[in-house]
Amino acid sequence: MSKFAAPRFTLKLLGPRYWPTILLILIMYLLSWLPYVVQRRLGQGIGRLALAVMKKRRFTIERNLELCFPDMPAEERKKLVRANIDNTGLALFETGMAWFWSDARVKRHVRIEGMEYIEQLEREGKGALFIAVHSLNLELAARAFGIHKSGMGVYRPNNNPCFDFVQYRGRARSNRTLIDRKDVKGMLKALSTGERVWYAPDHDYGRRRSTFAPLFAVEQACTTTGTSLLVDNSGCEVMTFRMVRETDSGDYVITLDPLHEAFPRNAPEQAAVVINKAVENAILAAPCQYMWLHRRFKTRPEGEPCLYRAAEELLHSPAA
Repeated sequence: MSKFAAPRFTLKLLGPRYWPTILLILIMYLLSWLPYVVQRRLGQGIGRLALAVMKKRRFTIERNLELCFPDMPAEERKKLVRANIDNTGLALFETGMAWFWSDARVKRHVRIEGMEYIEQLEREGKGALFIAVHSLNLELAARAFGIHKSGMGVYRPNNNPCFDFVQYRGRARSNRTLIDRKDVKGMLKALSTGERVWYAPDHDYGRRRSTFAPLFAVEQACTTTGTSLLVDNSGCEVMTFRMVRETDSGDYVITLDPLHEAFPRNAPEQAAVVINKAVENAILAAPCQYMWLHRRFKTRPEGEPCLYRAAEELLHSPAA
């Protein structure tokens, strides 16, 4: 199905150059055994520490929120930044949960709403493209859903072979397989034969196969047309997929829904508008749990200035 072979273990992965990676993975594994409430507290602390050091990332979070929600009161936006930083640290623990928790422990903390839509598509023999967003708990979301209904994830191999081996095994643990993000034919084949594929069109992937469409208050956001390519050439259905951590209990809820409006077929520019609306709805379900540290609006239409330049200049100023 995929153009690349699944990473295999070799003795080279135990060499000295990978010892820091092995240490990190061991720490993630050991932390995953802690009580869940302890992991939540530790995650918040790590997030605050990391973003205090990684000032550029913090500026990116602040700038993205300023661009998307210009009318939000400054104090409310500051609270959202702080909450997002807490959740960014917790993402490390949620990744460990996804890779190392037992099925029973995952089920205990995650419930799924909307499974009836998936079962209906199964009866009809139709494939489903899951429109997901880069929520900070996406790793755990894919693992939790895969326990009930296996699917296929779009995968970018890690440059570190040791980490890639563990990452692949963790992500494929409860899912059928992973498909290289460049393997369009593999995705089309999966969708055409009734499979489920996760796809996250919410990031800025550059000008290739893209158009500009509104996203929140940014009128021209570079948006991939890969969604249209997959839907138009496979005949699959489009579903939205999101997972939110509840504030009180700390447990997670996966929500599966059809698109709120019909997906425009063979119309990539119109489809990008619909997809971005779906992305907005998913993010607004829990804005503090979204990956705001990605430079979402880095690609601009010809002649338009960089939207991050002022923030970068402030970062490098003596006062910063």
